[in-house]
Amino acid sequence: MPAATPPDLALYVHWPFCVSKCPYCDFNSHVREAVDQARWRDALLADLAHEVAALPGRRLGSIFFGGGTPSLMPPATVAAILDAAERAWGFAPDIEITLEANPSSVEAARFADLAAAGVNRVSLGLQALDDAALRFLDRAHGVDEGLRALATAQATFPRVSFDLIYARPDQSLAAWQAELARALSFGTEHLSLYQLTIEPGTRFATEAAAGRLTIPDGDAAADLFEATRALTAAAGLPAYETSNHARIGAESRHNLTYWRYGDYAGIGPGAHGRRTGHATSRRRKPENWLSAVDRNGHGIEVEDHLAPVTRATEALVMGLRLREGVDLARVEALAEGSAMIDDAAVRRLSSHGLIVRDGPRLIVTEAGALLLDAILRDVVLA
Repeated sequence: MPAATPPDLALYVHWPFCVSKCPYCDFNSHVREAVDQARWRDALLADLAHEVAALPGRRLGSIFFGGGTPSLMPPATVAAILDAAERAWGFAPDIEITLEANPSSVEAARFADLAAAGVNRVSLGLQALDDAALRFLDRAHGVDEGLRALATAQATFPRVSFDLIYARPDQSLAAWQAELARALSFGTEHLSLYQLTIEPGTRFATEAAAGRLTIPDGDAAADLFEATRALTAAAGLPAYETSNHARIGAESRHNLTYWRYGDYAGIGPGAHGRRTGHATSRRRKPENWLSAVDRNGHGIEVEDHLAPVTRATEALVMGLRLREGVDLARVEALAEGSAMIDDAAVRRLSSHGLIVRDGPRLIVTEAGALLLDAILRDVVLA
C-alpha cells in the first residue's frame, strides 16, 4: 500500500516588536527605536529554510504571524515569507493565513497591502470597547479608532477575529454583558475573549503585589465566564475552546492544530514548534536570535526529542480545552503503552456532570469548563 499522506503542517512566524509594552503582557515582545528590516527579512527566510529542510514533503494548511505586533511588519516581508513557504512546501487550497494586528489607523492603512501579500484572516487586538478600560490597559488606541480599524479589516479580509479582555478591576457583570453584546453586534465570525490574569514579570504583577490592583476572582469571575459562554452561544458563536468562540466552520484552523496536537513549525525569536516528536524553541531576545541565525543558519536554542508520555500528556492537556474533547485512542498511541488517564477520577467527575466519555473521546462538559485546571490535575496521570 502507498504511504499515507501526512496531515497538513502549520507554520508560526513571530515578529517580536511593539510600539510599547502593555502592562498585562508576558509575551515575547520588545520595544526598539529602529529595526533593520532587510536583515530581519533575510533572517526569517533563513530560519524558515531550516524548518523546510527538517520537514520535507509536507503541505501547509495554515500560517500565523504572531507577536509582538506583526502588523508592523513591512508587507513586502510578509509576501517574501509566504512566497518562500509556498515554493518549499506548497499550500492547501483553502490555506488560512492569519496576521495579528493592532487597531491603530497607521497599521490599518497597511491592511490592503497585507491582503495583497496573501493574508486572508486578521486577528485584531481591540481588547476593550470602553475608553477608560483601554487607558487602564495602556492601549494606544481609543474605541472609535479601534472600530474604524475593525471596519477596515472587515472590508479588506475574508475572515476577521478580534480579542477582548474582561474580568477587569471593578467590572460588573452587567457592564461586561453590555460590552460583549456590542462586540457581537459587529458580525465577526470569531472572538477571542480572555479573562485578565496577573502574569509574573509584568507591570500589573508589580501593581497587584503592592495592593494597587485587584481583579475579580472566585464567584465574580465565574459569573463573568458563564455569562460569556451563554451570550456567545446565543449569538451563534459558541465556545469551541476555553477562550475562543466562533461560528460553526469559522474556528481558527491554525490554533486547532495546536489544540489537536498536530505538527507545526515555529520561526522567529522565541517561537516554539512541535514536529515529528520533537520540540523546538528559538532564542527569545531579538538580538540573540539574529546572532544565532547569522552563526548557525537558524535561531534554535533547544531541540528535544519528546518522550512518549510527554507527548501524550501534551495532547491530553491541549485537547481537553476543546469542546470536541480529545481522542483517547490517539493519546494511548502516543503514550506507547503508558497509562495516561485516572479512570477512577473520570468516573467520579462524570457522576458530577463535569466530564463525559463519548465513544473514543473524553470531553469536558459545559459545567466542567469553569473547573478545567482542577479537572486536568485529577484526570491526567503524568
